[in-house]
Order: sequence, then C-alpha cells, then structure tokens
Amino acid sequence: MAKIKQVCEEKLSGVINELGFDIVDIEYVKENGGMSLIFTIDSDKGVTIDDCELVSKTIDPMLEQINPTEDKPYTLVVSSPGLDRPLKTDRDLKRNIGQEVELTLFSKQDGKKNFTGVLESFSEKDVTLNVDKNLLSFQRDKVANIKLVIKF
Repeated sequence: MAKIKQVCEEKLSGVINELGFDIVDIEYVKENGGMSLIFTIDSDKGVTIDDCELVSKTIDPMLEQINPTEDKPYTLVVSSPGLDRPLKTDRDLKRNIGQEVELTLFSKQDGKKNFTGVLESFSEKDVTLNVDKNLLSFQRDKVANIKLVIKF
C-alpha cells in the first residue's frame, strides 16, 4: 500500500501542482466492499467540487497508464480535506500561521497533552503556539495532531 501511494505521488504530484493544487494525502483503502484510491487535495483558495472533478478527469487516464494497483480494481476518489482535518504538511502549517489551532501531544508536557493557541511559527523540528500570550514550543516528533479550531 505504501508503494501505491509513493508511485502515485511521484508520478502525479507535478500534474496536480500544475492544476493549482497540493496533494495532502493519498490513501488506498477498502471501502464499501471494494478498494478506493483517494487523493485529498488542497489549495490556498480552498477546493470546490469542480476542482475535484478537474483533478479526477486529469489523473484518471494517467493512472490507467501508471497502473499503481497492478490491475486490481479500485474506485478513484478526489476530495478536499475538510475543515476538521489534521494539519500534516509544512504547506498546511504555513497556510494556517496566525490561526487558532488545537495541538495534541503523544505524552504530557507541563502536565498536559492538549493545547489550544494561535499558530505562530514552525520549523522542521518545532511548532510554536501563542497560548494565552505565552509562546510555547513543541517538538514536531512529539506532536500527535494539529487541527484548526472551528468556530461557528
């Protein structure tokens, strides 16, 4: 399964980038009794259903040629990440600097595993939040999850 993701990312990320989108994730999973190859895409402007259709129609014939599943049948799904998805990539983090996020750690720091604050900065090694006017840094390899705080 990791091979399928790797092949798809190597062969299709350039084309998807040229269309104005980033690949957030690629999954090959069992759904509804069959296999699905799911491309989750995003852009600075967000993603519409028309965008998903454009990407799907563009990559579908390319997938036929690449044959990442080695002739095993699958359903191609192209979707947006949704508001409540985890922020995984540097591009996700960069796009959300200044936004309020929830950060969850694998183990406690200062007696807590969950922190809510404004995403101030990040590097390859750290993520910094402004929590109640205090800057707190977290090692990225200790972070289990970062998600946007959604307010209605």
